[in-house]
Parts: sequence; structure tokens; C-alpha cells
Amino acid sequence: QLTVVESGGGLVQPGGSLRLSCVASGFTLENYAIGWFRQAPGKEREGVSCISSRGGNTNYADSVKGRFTISRDIAKNTAYLQMNNLEPEDTGNYYCAALATDRRWCPRVRAEYDFWGRGTQVTVSS
Repeated sequence: QLTVVESGGGLVQPGGSLRLSCVASGFTLENYAIGWFRQAPGKEREGVSCISSRGGNTNYADSVKGRFTISRDIAKNTAYLQMNNLEPEDTGNYYCAALATDRRWCPRVRAEYDFWGRGTQVTVSS
């Protein structure tokens, strides 16, 4: 069974940091791109960042560039999203998704991804 499980969410003050983890089971990150998406109440799910299967190339939404960093540890079969200088607008449920691909780039398009985790809640508030 192919699964991804997110963790690391929580409540943090503006300007704070969190690191989200996405643990993959049943497949290797060498063959799958990983995307991080978020969804705020009443809003569409948006692509935040992704990392390609080949080469580990990354892609970020403009709203998080310079603040968020996506990475992966192949040995641990885990992807991460380091989020710094968090803003209230970053609040939402964060989802990890996997895409079977051998490309050196990755999409931040929801429809491209094959399967999803259940999400982890991030709340940025004072």
C-alpha cells in the first residue's frame, strides 16, 4: 500500500517556525515527486512547494519563496517543509502528495498528484 503521512503542524506565533514531515511508505522518493499543498477555510487547495524525483529540484509558490524550504532524505524516505517567518496568511491544513514520475521538475498542480495524506493543521496566530 502506497501512503504518505504528514506531521509537525501546530500553533505558532507570527514570525515563528515549524518543520513539517511527510513519511512515505510502499514506494521510494527516488521515483516520486513530493508536493506540499495547503488549504485555508473557504479557499481552494493551493500548491506551496514540490521537489522532483530526479535531481531533487524544487519549486515554490511566490507567497512562500525565501521563507519555506522543501527537502528530502532518501534514506529515511521522508520529505520536509521547513517554514520560517510564518504569517497568519500561512494558516491552513497542509497536505503532502506523491506523483510517480522520473522528471527532473515537479508541478504544483493538485490534479497531477496520485495520492495524498490526510494533512496536518498549521495555525499562525498571536
